[in-house]
Amino acid sequence: MDYVTTLQKQLEAMGKAFVQALPTLAIALVIILMTFVVARFAVKIADKISGRSAIRPDLKQLLDTLVRLAIWTIGLLIALTVAVPSFTPAGAFASLGVGALAIGFAFQDIFENFLAGVLIMLRDKMNISDVIECEGIIGRVEKITLRETHIRQLSNELTVVPNSMLFKNPVKILTDATIRRNEIVVGVSYDTDLEQAEKVILGAVEALEHINKDKPILVVAQEFNASSVDFLVQWWADSAPHDLRITKSDVVKAVKRALDDAGIEIPFPYVTNTFKEPLPLERAPKAANAA
Repeated sequence: MDYVTTLQKQLEAMGKAFVQALPTLAIALVIILMTFVVARFAVKIADKISGRSAIRPDLKQLLDTLVRLAIWTIGLLIALTVAVPSFTPAGAFASLGVGALAIGFAFQDIFENFLAGVLIMLRDKMNISDVIECEGIIGRVEKITLRETHIRQLSNELTVVPNSMLFKNPVKILTDATIRRNEIVVGVSYDTDLEQAEKVILGAVEALEHINKDKPILVVAQEFNASSVDFLVQWWADSAPHDLRITKSDVVKAVKRALDDAGIEIPFPYVTNTFKEPLPLERAPKAANAA
C-alpha cells in the first residue's frame, strides 16, 4: 500500500472540503459580528428602559448580563448551524450527556457563585452602598457581579468576596435601618447610691446631641461584679459605623465626666492575686567527708 499517495489524497480532500466550506465560514463570521453589534445595541436599549424605572443598580447589571447572554447564545447557535450543516441545537443538547455532568463538576464553584449572584441581585436586601458584616468582613458594598462582590472595608481595603459565601452565611446589614442601638457597661463602687448613679448616667447620655431622642435611653443596674455594681447603658444613634464609634466615644466621656462631677467612683477591676510564694529551694546534699 502506498501510504504517501493515500495521505496525499486525504490532504487534497480536506483542502477541497475547506475551500468549499469557506463561504459558510464567512457567513458564520458575519453572523458573529452581527451578534456582537446586536448585543451592544440591545444592552443600550435595556439600559434606557431600566433607567426610566426605579430599579436598583445591581438589577440593571443583571438585566444587561441576561440580555447579552441570551443574544450571544442565539447568535452562536445560528453561526454553528450555518458553519456545520450537520449541527442542530437539539442534537447538541442531546449529545451533552455525561459530558455535561463532567463539566458541571469541573465548574461547580463557578456555577455556584453565578447562581448565588443572581439570587443576591434579585432579593431586596443587601444593595450597593450598604454596610455589611459577614464572616469577620465589615465594609461597604461597592459592586455586585454575577460571580463576586466587592466590599470596601472600613479600613479602606477592597475585599473581593465570592457570592456563594454571602449567600450561604448570615449577613448583617448594618445600614438597613437609619438608626441602631449601641451600649456600654459602667461600674460604680458598692457604697454608691444606685438611684443617684442611674440619674447621673441618664442625664449625661440625654445631654448629647447625637443621641436619637425619639428612642428611649435605657440605664439599668445589671449585675454585681467583683469590685463594682454594673449598669447597662443603651441608646440609639445613626447607623453609619463611623458615627456609631464617635457617638460611643462621646457617651463614654460624658458618663465619666458626669460621675466624676457627682463624686461617684468607678472602681478598678478587682484582680485576684494568683502569685504563690516561691517554694524553698532544695538544698543539695552535703558531700560526704573525705576519708
